[in-house]
Amino acid sequence: MTTKTGTEGVAAAAQSCCQERAGAPSAMPSSSAELISKYRIGVENFDRRVFELTEEQLDRAFLPDAGVGRWPVRVLLGHLADAEVVFSHRMRRAVGEDHPVVALWDENAFIDSGIYNGAPIAGFIAAIHTLRRWTGEWLSSLDESKMQRKILHPEKGEMTVHQILVYATWHLEHHGEYLRKKVDKMLGPAGKGSCGSGCGCHSR
Repeated sequence: MTTKTGTEGVAAAAQSCCQERAGAPSAMPSSSAELISKYRIGVENFDRRVFELTEEQLDRAFLPDAGVGRWPVRVLLGHLADAEVVFSHRMRRAVGEDHPVVALWDENAFIDSGIYNGAPIAGFIAAIHTLRRWTGEWLSSLDESKMQRKILHPEKGEMTVHQILVYATWHLEHHGEYLRKKVDKMLGPAGKGSCGSGCGCHSR
């Protein structure tokens, strides 16, 4: 079941997707090199059929019983772009500064403000791709001592670059799965004979 609400009330209707799963990241590579490789996959986690969605479908919010997450696709992609900015900046501050204290980010306030309303999704996806490429190349240049540099998070305490990277990698994969579910809900599963849901292929 779905309901067309755009961004109005979406954040208020659900807890912060990331805060409620603060302990969720798991099964990530332990070595920095493997983790960086996984991180650099980036937008390849997305179902390419997202570009086939209409404007109405991009702004369609879902009720809890749909099992695909409540946020509209446009909001989800906007959130992911902003999250990439936050994660990249925190990692760079950890390396560039001496134990910096980072600010909290109120993701629900961003949604309630309407900041994503009507924004083209191509810009969100391009921003994610660019940030992942830039940050991934930079991370690959760091030695292990730099990966253990820390920030001080107001709620989570000390976090190393490696720990931020684990969360950032999981975050995109986690939301990429919900994006796939939303696209499948609106367009149907990827066609039989394709290389899998999210590949963007169509059976002939």
